[in-house]
Amino acid sequence: MTRIAITGHRGLPDATTSLVDKALRAELAIRARADLTGISCIADGADSLFANTVLELGGLLIVIVPARQYRHSLPAGHHTTYDELLAAASEVIELDYEESSSEAHQAGSVRMLELADELFAVWDGKPARGYGGTADVVAVAEARGIPVTVVWPVGAQRD
Repeated sequence: MTRIAITGHRGLPDATTSLVDKALRAELAIRARADLTGISCIADGADSLFANTVLELGGLLIVIVPARQYRHSLPAGHHTTYDELLAAASEVIELDYEESSSEAHQAGSVRMLELADELFAVWDGKPARGYGGTADVVAVAEARGIPVTVVWPVGAQRD
């Protein structure tokens, strides 16, 4: 079974989002097999781009919900996508946090890594802007010996 988790930046400019989407599709196409499983918290940005592509390739989606208030912490414009991906998941794992905090997000990422064979990181290589950011998730994966594929295409920018 091929189980890939995703971490990545949110709030990327439209041009970067398009580049990242194309790059994620290419990386997932290389790994597309009958047993492909994506693991995601399905936040806006990299998480949901990845999850949509996994499903389009016929893979299974495992969703980690870091906190009961998680959906409400996401941009309102993302709620429909979040709901659709949640409904399409083959498995949903809910963590026992109420508030959608940095600690809950990091715990969600660690739970993803417990299930993963590989981590995709949509990451500019810079330190996290707050606890639980992409760099923190990459550090945990590396400490656990989980292979990390950085997806940051040429021309990608972050505000």
